[in-house]
Amino acid sequence: MSNDAVTVRVPGRVNLIGEWIDFSGGTVLPMPIRAEITLTRTANGTGTDVVRSAEFNSEARFDIDAPALRDWSDAIRGGLQAARAKGWISGGQDVSVRSDIPVGQGLSSSAATIVATLKASRPQSETDDVALAQAARRVENAFLGVPCGIMDQMAVAVGRRGHVLALDTRDCSFELVPLPEDWEIVVIQSGVQRELADGSYKARQLECKTAMDVLGTADLCHADPAEFAGLLDPVAKRVRHVWSEGQRSLAAIAALKARDRAAFGALMVESHQSLRDNMEVSLPVMDRMVEDALELGAVGARLTGAGFGGCIVALVAPERAGTWWAALQSRHPQIKRAD
Repeated sequence: MSNDAVTVRVPGRVNLIGEWIDFSGGTVLPMPIRAEITLTRTANGTGTDVVRSAEFNSEARFDIDAPALRDWSDAIRGGLQAARAKGWISGGQDVSVRSDIPVGQGLSSSAATIVATLKASRPQSETDDVALAQAARRVENAFLGVPCGIMDQMAVAVGRRGHVLALDTRDCSFELVPLPEDWEIVVIQSGVQRELADGSYKARQLECKTAMDVLGTADLCHADPAEFAGLLDPVAKRVRHVWSEGQRSLAAIAALKARDRAAFGALMVESHQSLRDNMEVSLPVMDRMVEDALELGAVGARLTGAGFGGCIVALVAPERAGTWWAALQSRHPQIKRAD
């Protein structure tokens, strides 16, 4: 174990399609964004971790075994404890972090922070980024109490800028597919904050789990639709979204490889409609943004992330992006670009 300072950079991510299916056997299509977290870790030789955040202009000191406190330091706290459990580090650590990934907007700021903490803590001989992503997911599930799937951690751990990560969440196998030059992805902060650890997110997951128990499979994306007939709402609605979203994601990979922008955009629109009507995680303000984005010329647009606020993502032609953005912002002055 080295006492030298280690600095890492990890990006946020946006999910182009494949929402609410990364714990149901689905294939998802996230990609890194330019916004990133920069984290530096140094052993301090004490029994206390000291974390400093430029973003929050704050410092936190806590015992190395302290539980989560539901504040900004939890992701780092959990990452350090996981790294100690693996024997990568020992004792207290000084951590400084600077991030321009928007918090509470569905761009994986938490996953990026945990992955960065683990990357800054692991020995140079440890290079398995898939295993790192899986460890980061365990931190999110067990320490932070967020019952998320594996998409976010994989996207920020193994993703590559300018490429879409086609990730099969059943076994974490993946392909990096280049984004065509005549596609521009625009990520838009709605200004509506969200909180994944609240009851709405967990309720949707419980409804999906109920369907898994009834159907006898955790792989809802590849289940037989004929078996859905006996399910009642709201569980039936959730399953309709999960299964159809899994099909859309596979079709989207084909459209991406064929450079068929119109087909990909149409799938994004269908995805949003299902998130609105079947998963019921959209909000009226998000629906209006998507409708306006399409009316003003986007090829496709949808809510991205778990919903209940956060961001929308749009696919536009690069030559139209400037005027399109100006027109959309005139209708929604509170929005900001986050890509």
